[in-house]
Amino acid sequence: MNNQRPTPPLLTFADEERSPLSIRAKALVFIDPRSRQLRDDVDRLARLPIALLIRGESGTGKELLARYIHRESERGGLFVAVSCSAISAAAAEAELFGYAAGAHGAAPSSRAGWFGSANGGTLYLDEIGDLPLSLQSKLLTALETGEAWRVGATKATPVDVRLVAATSIDLRQAVAAGKFNERLYHYLSDGRVDLLPLRERTGDILPLAEYFLGVYAQRLSLPLPLIGAAAQRLLEQHAWPGNTRELENVIHFALLVSQGDELLPAHFNFRDPLAQLKTDLLRLVASGDAQQRSAISRLLHQAARQLEEVSPA
Repeated sequence: MNNQRPTPPLLTFADEERSPLSIRAKALVFIDPRSRQLRDDVDRLARLPIALLIRGESGTGKELLARYIHRESERGGLFVAVSCSAISAAAAEAELFGYAAGAHGAAPSSRAGWFGSANGGTLYLDEIGDLPLSLQSKLLTALETGEAWRVGATKATPVDVRLVAATSIDLRQAVAAGKFNERLYHYLSDGRVDLLPLRERTGDILPLAEYFLGVYAQRLSLPLPLIGAAAQRLLEQHAWPGNTRELENVIHFALLVSQGDELLPAHFNFRDPLAQLKTDLLRLVASGDAQQRSAISRLLHQAARQLEEVSPA
């Protein structure tokens, strides 16, 4: 008998977790074959009693994936999301682990902190590389021992927390530079998950575009246009350096400037790729060293040969 729950085709934030001002990626789908493989990997890892590290570029939907992992883990506690870059440096330890009564600014009551709030559930640390180095070893100790020390406390508090962390950088390089705790990195290594950039899972682009188009058409009380064939090809060919967040913004803009019942390539606010290429090349030539300029020259010669091969006689 198969008791496995079907994976939803679309992951979004619950209504109470949405914010129109948020810069988070607001949707994630598993349509592209590589995304389906990711889903299979995550389903396998979700119920294992190990920490997970989600690696992916900014805007790919790492928090949505972390929430999905928490739901599939069937842990009964809360999902607590924390942006490590937003933790106050002066009060970082108290924010993360909490404090005893009277220990933090003479506060009359104690506080559990983010770690204590996630007891029995999942603590999601976004951009864990930004967590102060002095706290990384304390975080690891709490995870390994199942005990957290609140600031000013005389004894540790038992905790059962599953850590899901995310990063958009290569933490190995941060470890080599002495900016990230090596033991914490190895602790996270058993459960690494790679969330590919949108340009590498092109099968997800059109379903996401259609989702955002429906969301904004409903929100703005506008007719729902179709995405024309030429517009679809352009969306699939774009590099999407801003990933899902960029796609959402592009679709929003296209809906506002379009006329009729179809989105066309002219409705997308993409920069001219040739103009962008020229700007980037001139910048690299001006700022690069001799070795870099030589590499650019070789690349241009290679491109010229390929153009000759494909150009009609």
